[in-house]
Parts: sequence; structure tokens; C-alpha cells
Amino acid sequence: MKKIELSIPDMQSAHCQTRVNSAVQGIAGITIEKIESGKLFINYEDDNEKKEVIETIEKAGYKVADNITQDSSCATGCCGN
Repeated sequence: MKKIELSIPDMQSAHCQTRVNSAVQGIAGITIEKIESGKLFINYEDDNEKKEVIETIEKAGYKVADNITQDSSCATGCCGN
């Protein structure tokens, strides 16, 4: 699985975090690792899922900032083991 940190500057309150969480939690192939003020951390399998998460957040009324931090972790562990 790959990890990504999405910057969502307008998602500051607990209410906004709940709205975003509710919007994206039903997307197949992703898991929400953590949600906090202005940031959403998810795990996903492929880029289509990442794109769907971003589109879903934007449909919920929030802008995803351009500064996305990505970690392409290996799902099988270190060195392919």
C-alpha cells in the first residue's frame, strides 16, 4: 500500500473533519490512517483511488492543496521480503 498526506487547509474544525471523514470512508481500496486539523493521512492501492479521494473531498466542498506528501511504501515489506 502507498501512503499519502493530503493538505486540506479549510478542514480545521471537528465538524469539517467529520464531514471529510464521512465522505471518503466509503471509498473502496483506501484506509484512513489519521485525520487532523488541515490534514488527512490515507493508505491506498493505486492512483485511481487517490484521485477518487481528492475528487470526493472537493465535492464535499473542500480544496485539496497542491502540497501533497507521498510515501510509496512497499506492501510486501523491506527489500521485497
